[in-house]
Amino acid sequence: MHHSHLLFSYLQSQDHARAFLQKCYQNQQIIDDKRWSYQNSERFFYYIKHGLLYYETGNQSPMVIKPLLYYYGMIHLIKACLLTKIPTYPSSTALLAHGLSTRKQKKQQYQLLQDEVKIQQKGLFPYFSAKLFTSTPFTNNKITIDHLLKSIPELDHLFIFSGKQPNFIFVSELANSKLVFPNDILDSYHITQQQFIKKLASYVQVVEITNHDDQFTCALKQPISAVESNPFYFDEQLDKVYFPLKRQIPFHTHEIMHHFMLLYHFSMLARYESEWWGELMHTQQSGDYAIVKEFLTITATKVPSYLEYYLNMVNKC
Repeated sequence: MHHSHLLFSYLQSQDHARAFLQKCYQNQQIIDDKRWSYQNSERFFYYIKHGLLYYETGNQSPMVIKPLLYYYGMIHLIKACLLTKIPTYPSSTALLAHGLSTRKQKKQQYQLLQDEVKIQQKGLFPYFSAKLFTSTPFTNNKITIDHLLKSIPELDHLFIFSGKQPNFIFVSELANSKLVFPNDILDSYHITQQQFIKKLASYVQVVEITNHDDQFTCALKQPISAVESNPFYFDEQLDKVYFPLKRQIPFHTHEIMHHFMLLYHFSMLARYESEWWGELMHTQQSGDYAIVKEFLTITATKVPSYLEYYLNMVNKC
């Protein structure tokens, strides 16, 4: 599913934005869909227009300020998605806070990958996680940058190059309703095949299991949804489906949530830790530099493509 941002181009007209919103509201049987679409269309139009402008500016900017521009671009596109589902958004000013925090005072020997992002009970992050992806973020309210970066499939090769074990395995294509797992994935999770299938059944409907020599296939009732929180991850084109090989990779969340947390964290470093961030960007000596650079390259295209896909799904359902 290769994206050329056709929907975003279509929505660069306020009339199109209003008609699009009305169809989203009709699909969800929201009362007064016509009135709400008129009331919200201008805001929806500018969320998308300004969100894309942040991304375009970020693409042309020095790396040192990219996280700030991508973060605010992402916030605008997420607000556009929220408006397609909740016509009264935002119903309170509490929803306008980030919903995340980070350790204020960085230690002398600061280690980026060991730093943590803390999830707040109120604010945009927990709100969009629940409303867009029906996810209650992380039982533990802190998550390390290392775990978040390891949950981006396109970064896997960098971890492998530096001598680490892979974090993901390719299991299917998005339109396919069959998942193929190697038998040794059961060793990774220390469970039997039956327990593994039971674990999967919380997210997908398995109708048949076929065992081969060193792998097994799960036939599904329908293909995996890319718009729900589940243990599956997708590539940038939303073609390939990956499954985590490690328990540490978040299981009940959505990758978009991880991009938001990482961009929040890197944008806070860019704003408040100028010396450390500047040194990382300009000396380019640390191993962290390569992974931050690669992440910023991926998120710049993956998040807009994914959120455009999300809007398409809300409009079609």
